[in-house]
Amino acid sequence: MVFAWHFIHINDNHLAPPSIIPLPLLTEGHTGVALFMTLSGYLFAKLLEDKKINYPSFLWNRALRLLPLLALVVLIVGVRDYYGDGQYLAYMRRILSGLVKPSLPNGGWSITVEFHFYLILPLLLYFSNRFKYALFAFVLSAVAIRYLIYLETGEVQTLAYLTIIGRIDQFVLGIAAYQFRDLLKNRNVLAGAVFLAFSSFYWYFESLGGFYQYPGFPSSSPIWVFMTTIEGLVYAILIAWYDNSFRHTTGRISRFFALIGTYSYSIYLLHFFFFRQLSAIIDRYVVDLSNVYCALLLAPLAFLMMVPLGYISYRFIESPFLKYRTRYIR
Repeated sequence: MVFAWHFIHINDNHLAPPSIIPLPLLTEGHTGVALFMTLSGYLFAKLLEDKKINYPSFLWNRALRLLPLLALVVLIVGVRDYYGDGQYLAYMRRILSGLVKPSLPNGGWSITVEFHFYLILPLLLYFSNRFKYALFAFVLSAVAIRYLIYLETGEVQTLAYLTIIGRIDQFVLGIAAYQFRDLLKNRNVLAGAVFLAFSSFYWYFESLGGFYQYPGFPSSSPIWVFMTTIEGLVYAILIAWYDNSFRHTTGRISRFFALIGTYSYSIYLLHFFFFRQLSAIIDRYVVDLSNVYCALLLAPLAFLMMVPLGYISYRFIESPFLKYRTRYIR
């Protein structure tokens, strides 16, 4: 979803009129980040349910998984920018502020948000285990905070999209979805209705101007007070339904998608170096991508071209550090 959204930036197709349902989930593919955040909350709740955690070891393992490639990307962008404009001191300040602010390059802002989630994860698990509906109080509090910020500043899109102030809803709703997963088991009609309603909502959102043009960027619309909540709730329902309603096979197709999942972090951080060139080459030598449907049709092909690079990154940059992981579940 995120790759497709970036890929269709060529010829300004990300500003095209709304496409047919459910394609706005690709033409507004930034919502894929919300899916990732919600899934992260769900999976950690599933992995850590009723378990005691060695928290320093947990953070150490997450650092081993995320930092090697992120450090390489930061280095590459730093060298590129140094030879581009020589503003290396400004770049260093940007990187150091990335511990708190959404300033890391190549989508690294989402790693900052994930790190903030790790910091509050023990607190979330503590309250969710002792008070059944405590997580929903967290969500309501986050909505209230964003509303107050909106009243004070006139916009909350940047904080809602780029920081834990907005994304906390999705992590928390992912955890809640695991807690209430039995309510969604085999609820196929409900899942279909939720997906259709969400696709229709995003079609309407895109018709209003979408991420960049409703009415501008950053948006002055109050929709961003609730946008991350809506996304988190929908994805939480669909994740819990999918995880608990089917027998998941280990056939070739499943293994192929699992392999892409293994390389997805690599593809996410590295595709920023290549997606413009890929779309430009395809646009010039293969087919005109000025038609948004044509661009969306070829986006999966461009994505698959990133898989070998993802393999190289995982094999030689990321996985060598994984042997230093320690057991964090007591």
